[in-house]
Order: sequence, then C-alpha cells, then structure tokens
Amino acid sequence: MRFSRTSKALGVAAIIALAVTGCGGGGGTSTNSSAAADPNKVISAYSNEPQNPLLPANTNEVYGGRVVELLFEGLRAYDSDGKPVNALAESIETTDSQNWTIKVKSGAKFTNGEAITAKTFVDSWNFAALSTNLQNNGFFFESIEGYADVSAVTETTGADGKKTSTPAPTAQTMSGLAATDDQTITVKLGQPEADWSLRLGYSAFYPLPSEALKDPKKFGENPIGNGPYKFEKEGAWVHDQSISLVKNPDYTGPRAAKNGGVTFKFYTDPGPAYTDLQADNLDITDVVPSNALKTYTTDFPDRNSTRPNANNATLNIPGYNPNFQGEAGLLRRQALSHAINREEITKVIFNGTRTPATEFTAPVLDGYNDAIPGSDVLKFDAQKAKDLWAEAEKIKPYDGSKPLLIASNTDGGNKEWIDAVANGFKNNLGIEAEIQPFAKFAEVLDLRKSQSLPGLTRAGWQGDYPSLYNFLGPVWATNASSNYEKYSNAEFDKLLKEGLAAKTPEDANKKFNEAQEILFKELPGLPLWYRATPIVWSNNVVSAETGWNGGVRYFDIEAK
Repeated sequence: MRFSRTSKALGVAAIIALAVTGCGGGGGTSTNSSAAADPNKVISAYSNEPQNPLLPANTNEVYGGRVVELLFEGLRAYDSDGKPVNALAESIETTDSQNWTIKVKSGAKFTNGEAITAKTFVDSWNFAALSTNLQNNGFFFESIEGYADVSAVTETTGADGKKTSTPAPTAQTMSGLAATDDQTITVKLGQPEADWSLRLGYSAFYPLPSEALKDPKKFGENPIGNGPYKFEKEGAWVHDQSISLVKNPDYTGPRAAKNGGVTFKFYTDPGPAYTDLQADNLDITDVVPSNALKTYTTDFPDRNSTRPNANNATLNIPGYNPNFQGEAGLLRRQALSHAINREEITKVIFNGTRTPATEFTAPVLDGYNDAIPGSDVLKFDAQKAKDLWAEAEKIKPYDGSKPLLIASNTDGGNKEWIDAVANGFKNNLGIEAEIQPFAKFAEVLDLRKSQSLPGLTRAGWQGDYPSLYNFLGPVWATNASSNYEKYSNAEFDKLLKEGLAAKTPEDANKKFNEAQEILFKELPGLPLWYRATPIVWSNNVVSAETGWNGGVRYFDIEAK
C-alpha cells in the first residue's frame, strides 16, 4: 500500500473503515461574513492549566493537548472530518502491513532552526516509549517490535489493592525502528496492522528537538516546535493564568494559521468565561455552562455551532475501592448504572447537546454498535437498581459511613449533572453521594494517577485518531497510558490485539466490539453519554469550527 502526499483518500479498506462517518446535527462551522478577516489578529480562547509540561508524548489531557497540537506537526494531520493527510511525511508505504517505510520531507525545521530528519522521529519515539522516561503516551508505540523491552515495568499490588509500577526496561531503543538515512524511517511491527499509519497524526508521534531529550521538564515549560504556532516569547506560559501563542511564519503544512495567534486564558468556572464572551473580552469557548445550554443559540445568534463528534463521558469505578470489589462489588456497579437516568439528564441538564451512551466508544466512528450484549445495563431501571443493591447487601454490606464521592473538575460545567447522578443514587439506592470538586482538571488526573480516589470519578475520552480501538486500548488495556484506574483483563487485551491484526475492517470492528462485551460484564466504568460540542464566539471572530473529535480548530479561526 502507498500513501502519497497529495492523496486525501485512504488507500486501503481497513483504514477507510476506521475513519469517521458523516456527522449530522447543526454542523461544525458557521460564518459571520459581514467583516473581512484579519490574518494577523490574535484571538483569545477558553482553557485551563495543563497537567504537565508541554511534551507531546506526556500530554494526554485536553487542555495541554490543544496547545501541543498547535506547537507541533507530525508525519500526518487530520482534516475536519478525521481523514488523515500527510504533513511531514512525503510517503508512507507497506506491502504486508507489518513492515513500513516512511519518507520524511526534506527541509523541515523546528523554530530554533534545527533540522527535522528521520533520526529526529526515531529518537523522539524511542524517548516516548522508554519506561524510565515516564511518558504518559508511551503506550501508543505498543505495536512496534521491541516496544515490550523498552517499556518494561515491574508491578506490585499492595494490600489495599493499589498497583505500583516500577520502570525496568531491558533495552533502550525499539528493535523495529530505524532511520536508514536522513529521510527514511523503517518500522517493523510485532504483527501486521493495516491501519497503523492512521495513528501517525496523533501528538505522541510528534518530533522533538534534541534539547527536549536532554532536559524534558525544562523544555516543556518553553517548548520549541514546528507547528502552525510558537510561543510568543520565553515564559509565554504564565501558570494558572494563560499561554500565549503567535503564528509561526515558517510553517508550510496543511494547518496554516488564519489568525495571528491564540492566547489561551485559564478559567476555573465556565460562567465568567461566558460573561466575558458576551462582552467581547474573550473570543471563543468550547465549554458552555449548563445554565446557558438553553440560551446560547439566542445569546450568540450566528456565532455558535454544534456538531456530534468522537467524544464520550464515563463514570469510572476504581477497582481498589472495597465497596466495589468481588461479586457484591459487581452487583453494585450494575445497580449504580441502572440508577442513572441518562435520558432525563441529557434532555434537562444538557438540553440535547448530549445523547445517552449505548457503549464505550462513539456513534460517529465506523463500526459503532448500539446493541452490544450486556449494554442493557445502561438503561434506567430504578427497581432493578434497588434489587441488585439489595442482592449485594446479602453478600457484603456496603460501607456507607461516608458519602460516595464523585471526583470532578468544576471548570467544565460538571457540577449540575453530577448532582443529578448523586440524587439518583440517593433516591434509588438509599446512599449518600456528592461531588468531590476540584478547580482544575489536572488535579483530578493527578488523583486518579496516584490511585487516591476515595470514590468514583468523572472521566471521558476525546478521540486521538478515528478508530474504535483508540477509545478502548489507551483507556482500558492493561498498563495503557490513560488507564488510571488500573483495570486489567487478559481476554480483553487479547481481543484488542486480534482486532488490530484483522485483515478486514469488519473483522477488526467485530473483535473490538467483542472486547466491549467484557467491559460490560465487569463495568470498570459506566458509559454516560456522547457529546455534541457547542462552541460560541465573540463579535471579534468571523468564523470558527470544530473537528471530528470535538476539538476547536484554532488555526482555522478567522478574526476581524
């Protein structure tokens, strides 16, 4: 198979099948054509403090991710519908789906003038995969031969059920990865994977300049990239306040900036941000407060957009919580799920900008199945919830000495729906539940990563690249990068691997959906709903749009 620089259509059926299907709804873009666009105007956008220094391989949360995606460019990028287009890749070729040859465009440079070569990518990928570097996105290199050696860890489980991993690599570089000359990367996978090149646009695969590998933490405070934007100056990240980016004048890729820069302003509450937008003191937000979901289309006539996308929400249940372990714990997980009235919450609180979940991925992805065996557990049934809870009580009494806490950031408009879920637990199960509030999303992630959750946690996934696997592997596979609750099931892992090796898209999706059956049997998390992300913008913006995964395409925003 060959993927040319000019081709926007994918060359193999397996990859076509893993692309996003057409989206309905209100569309992903809107235009105020009454004013001409100013390509040098800097826009301001809603955001929050990133969790970690801005390293692509270590950034797996939305607020850091939106910055990293603008600062860097990879071998591929994704258009607004999720189709991959070559960026720094001149070509990507394979004859057997296991051995890949990638030609890197010549002449590419970082903003400090350092050349980007095949070796740049090889060094960056090996850095990301090496377990001693503790990069959150190292898991994305799992398919490359030799990954198991560089990513190896030793794992112990304490008396409290919490798992501890210690890096123990047996090699420093992946054996299946090499730079044969300045422009050629060769990759050998552990098994054939027809859709492997689809993921090469994700940020984990971005190149890093040499200084990033020498002192990653320092680099992450003032990153040097090769994307459509760069830091305005050293120190452009003012912690807990803002990050200021300006257009990269040397960028020539497929995501050319239509504005002069983006200043991300950090808010801990979407309400004040919405007020700032109404006063034209902020230019765009992708977090509309719950109390404005019924009015945002009239508050911002001709300056709003809503589009279904590859984005979901879940309520995760840590396996180390004694109340949810064993046979009684599984019954309680089922009871919690039946006690949530997803239909009512999505209509009343979200005003139809969410739809009740039927599985663990997203409907806009090819292969989506709304009738996976076991998915009946997602239906609201107060009596069944009571019966399951009572059955669990006969096996092991619930420790209700403290309220069941649901950890969540409050900056994303989450309090209202969590209050509704908590009320459902109280009314239908007779247990006290309440939000465990945090001002920053990063604080919730830190709590999850340290396995310190006292109760449940709000979670979710925004697609990195368009495939069912991306919603399953990185989140639920053993030792996966975003598997913060440390769920592990060997049969689930096996089915994912079989899906990746499948020769047809139908067979791949069948395996991925079989893997979901295991998730429904064990319920490490409770699927809640899918998002249709509303965005609104100020009078300073001509047009804006979201992409296939709900992310704002900041480089496409036209300002006036």
